[in-house]
Order: sequence, then C-alpha cells, then structure tokens
Amino acid sequence: VRLVESGGGLVQAGGSLRLSCAASGLTFSNYNMGWFRQAPGEEREFVAAVTWSGSNTNYADSVKGRFTISRENAQNTLYLQMSSLKSEDTAVYYCAASSSAGRIAPSRRWEFDYWGQGTQVTVSS
Repeated sequence: VRLVESGGGLVQAGGSLRLSCAASGLTFSNYNMGWFRQAPGEEREFVAAVTWSGSNTNYADSVKGRFTISRENAQNTLYLQMSSLKSEDTAVYYCAASSSAGRIAPSRRWEFDYWGQGTQVTVSS
C-alpha cells in the first residue's frame, strides 16, 4: 500500500492550499480516509476524515469551516482544501487509510492502518 501526499508549501496567513493524496495498492473505495498533522514538538493530531463513499465527514474543531475533505474514488485520490490558513496550521500533513467499519468517519490514530510520508505546510504570518 502506498499513500503519497502532495500540494504542500509556503503560504501567507489567510491564503489557501489544496493537498492531494494518491493511493495505490489497495481498493481505495473500501477505505475510510483521513488527514492528520504534526507540528514540531507536538503529537500527531486529527484534522479531517471521510467515509468510503464520501457521504460522511468529520473535522477537528480547529479546522471546521476552513478545511474541506473530499475524495474521488475513480481517481484513487483524497483531497484536503484548506482556506483561511493560520500560522498554527503549520505542520506536516499526513494522509491515512482506515479499514474500520461503520458510517462515522474515524478520527483516532489507532483506527488507521496505512500512512503516507507527509507533506509540509508552512503558513507565514
């Protein structure tokens, strides 16, 4: 299984970025998917998740109303649209795949089976 993130970079506060995660080696449409992030010296934290069909989503309170998670199963790709970025959004962002069952998008690290290598997002104030 391979998850490859892209789209990170340097952006000014208030700006936008769109992250992508290309998945291979798994039946993408069978997996719930999520984004996590980790800032220097901090624990890896949940950002957003989406169920296998795209019908249900889940967001951390810190990003609600600013970030949107989506997926394109035909392209085996997960997205994270980030808007109104703040300096505290600076982190390495990771894509993750979860085989957990249920209609609620998972949010805990242990629920995810596969992880990407991450992409750096830096927001300058």
